[in-house]
Amino acid sequence: MLNRRILYIIGSLEVGGAERHVAQVAMRLKERGWEPEIFVLMPGGPLTHVLNDAGVTIHGVTLPAWVSRVLKNDRLHARVGLVVTSFALICKLWLRRPAVVHFFLPAAYVIGGLASLFARVPARIMSRRSLRNYQAAHPFFARVERYLHPRMTLVCGNSNAVVNELFAEGISAQRLRLTYNGIDLAPYNTPFDRGAARTKAGLPENALVFVLVANLIPYKGHADLIKALARIKKALPEPWLVLCIGRDDGIGADLQQEADSLGVGSNIHFLGSRTDVPGFLRLADVGLLCSHEEGFSNAVLECMAAGLPMVVTNVGGNAEAVLDGVTGYVVPAHNPERLADALLQISLANDRASMGEKGKRRAGEHFSMISCIDAYEALYHETGAGVR
Repeated sequence: MLNRRILYIIGSLEVGGAERHVAQVAMRLKERGWEPEIFVLMPGGPLTHVLNDAGVTIHGVTLPAWVSRVLKNDRLHARVGLVVTSFALICKLWLRRPAVVHFFLPAAYVIGGLASLFARVPARIMSRRSLRNYQAAHPFFARVERYLHPRMTLVCGNSNAVVNELFAEGISAQRLRLTYNGIDLAPYNTPFDRGAARTKAGLPENALVFVLVANLIPYKGHADLIKALARIKKALPEPWLVLCIGRDDGIGADLQQEADSLGVGSNIHFLGSRTDVPGFLRLADVGLLCSHEEGFSNAVLECMAAGLPMVVTNVGGNAEAVLDGVTGYVVPAHNPERLADALLQISLANDRASMGEKGKRRAGEHFSMISCIDAYEALYHETGAGVR
């Protein structure tokens, strides 16, 4: 009998780039006859319902309420939760016997990687989706990861920048794989009334609209964007607006205050987390990503699929997606001055629509979900999963 069961381990099913990617991959693989399951370190999150509706099994452990009442110390509660989750994961691996266990994000790799060694899973794959900047703040993760690396069957990075860092950590080229993100192009190829969409959203039909899809986290660079816009606010074509889509992780009020103090508060709209992102991308004119660190951003690919010319920072795989001067502009991170120059240049460019069309073609040719799922199937076949 063929074993086509893949167990993904990830921290949560909140709406984030890695979480959405795993959900998409799991659902598409199920359509191709695989048996994907997901173990979540922190159960819950809006993507849970999406996966349940698609028939993807989700595992996880939630401590009963009385444990919180007994363990009033938060640190002790977290440690008990870690032990219980780890034990439950080991048991699940023994019972389900997946052909492959696949880890996404550092916490899942550390906890899941160690658990998979105890459970003697036949094939283990780790996918890193960001640069290793996080290791400076979490040296324990760095030590455990270096212990786990040689015990992985394959190790994947989602950009050349990430793959190069993994190689520098001692992983042999024979076990390294580049697996680009993929996006569903269908939402961007249906008929769309841009004017009606703007009217419904309360936006002027003639406005220059920038859009940034990124949770409000310091390293996503929203503060740099605000400073850049303040430098060029009088030179931008009127009216202009910036739509910031993403969950507020605690800095939203500070960003709004900074924007107000620099005179651009009324131009920047913080929309929070949305489920209708494709519609906002298609009514915009320019896509943005101002990150200080990145692996390979799905948000950039989605903006490109919507036909938007891009302004992105040169971190991670951004420059592998956006061709500088062809489909947009690539600028240094932490540099509001250069960011401002690029924003003004693309705002006044006569070939802006042409740049967006080139980006749309590039997204379809190199970063489709179909090619991404093909790459994942090749990974699993390489480990022996699903092979007679």
